[in-house]
Amino acid sequence: MKKVKIYVTLRESILDPQGSAVQSSLAKIGYDEVADLRIGKYLELTLNDTERDIDSLIKEMCDKVLTNVVIEDYRYEIEEAN
Repeated sequence: MKKVKIYVTLRESILDPQGSAVQSSLAKIGYDEVADLRIGKYLELTLNDTERDIDSLIKEMCDKVLTNVVIEDYRYEIEEAN
């Protein structure tokens, strides 16, 4: 079995109002050091052993269901599941 960790973020060209709101809140309570804050998603999948190419499988899932490819980027890590 494999564990896949997927990190999804908005593309740099896309405004992140949620990130801006959190950054503003941090500044209001004294954390002025935060220059920029962007919010994303973290997904963790456990895959059964398969004959399919795992990289292709993950990219297909991300492109079709797990991300919005128009406004989001993603990266992933694959490791052995315990």
